[in-house]
Parts: sequence; C-alpha cells; structure tokens
Amino acid sequence: TSERTRAFIAMEQRFPMPLHDAVISRAREIGLDPSYVYGLIRQESRFLMDARSGVGASGLMQVMPATARWTARKIGMDDFKSHQIYDRDTNITIGTAYLKLALDDFAGSMPLAAAAYNAGPGRPRSWRNGPVIEAAAWAENIPFNETRDYVKKVLSNTTNYAALITGKPQSLKSRLGMVGPRPAAAPDVNKDLP
Repeated sequence: TSERTRAFIAMEQRFPMPLHDAVISRAREIGLDPSYVYGLIRQESRFLMDARSGVGASGLMQVMPATARWTARKIGMDDFKSHQIYDRDTNITIGTAYLKLALDDFAGSMPLAAAAYNAGPGRPRSWRNGPVIEAAAWAENIPFNETRDYVKKVLSNTTNYAALITGKPQSLKSRLGMVGPRPAAAPDVNKDLP
C-alpha cells in the first residue's frame, strides 16, 4: 500500500530531466547551473513544449512574446519569428539567455533572478532594498503570492535537481544566499531588461 512506500521517494520520477542533452549543453554553454534551468522549467511548464499561459507566455520556459523578441535581438537571433518560441531548441536558447541576463543583472542571486523571471525585473529591484537578510526570509516577504510561491518552488526544484545531477545532497539555504541592496561594485543595472 502507499503507507508502506512512504519512505521511498523516486526522485527521478518526481524531478524528470527530459531534453537532457539540450538543457545541459545550453546551460553550460552560457554559464548557467543546469539544475536552475531544470528547476525553472519544471515550475513553468512541467516540460510541456506547447504550454501557453493565460497571459501569453509560451513554450517550455514560458517566455512572453515581447521578452522573446527582445532576448532574440540581444543574442543576435535577428531572424527570430514569434511562432518559433514553440520550437524546443529556440525556446531553450531564448529562455536560458533571458534567465542568464536576469541572473547577471542581479549579481548571481538565484532568488532575485527567479523573481525577475516571474514578475519582471523592476519589482525585485525595489524589493531588495533594506537590510541584508537571508534569501529565505526575503522570499517570504515578497508581496505577490504568485511570485513568492514561484521563487520558493523554483529554488526548491533547483536544489532537488542539483542533488540528482551531482549525486550528492544539496543545501537549499546555501543555494539561496543573502539578499540586500545592490552592491556598489556591481555592474550597472540593465535598464533594458524586460
């Protein structure tokens, strides 16, 4: 019965890694943690290539049309057409590029970049003001329920995927880090980031 199987958790079934070669190679090519990409895709689309949200985000990584066009231009995909967002490789290329741009804009903070991916970059820029605190506490204070839950789920997914990919236990707390005002030494904010 299910009572007797409670101690057994089939992590590979709960956290599948379809499109392994495409996701891993693209993530590594641009300097992203593949587990972060998998954590985000799992939350965004549950790996459905033709997923479409009520607000128009599309594909595996649920990229908005305007964000897809902006990102395609930014990375030199000048011949990009909106319908291509449903193509697996194009969606992964554009989604990971945007995620990397957001991550770079937030000085490598996965919680802030995840919040930007969900709510746009302007809101997390304002939410980071205040004292430096643990990202877990920061995430609990995100004023939008959807974004708060999204950040927690993406980072939890990421930690589980990291354990699967590395074969070693992972710490969610260490992955989250700290959140606070933008460091003075950080590069300028990418004001164009949609």
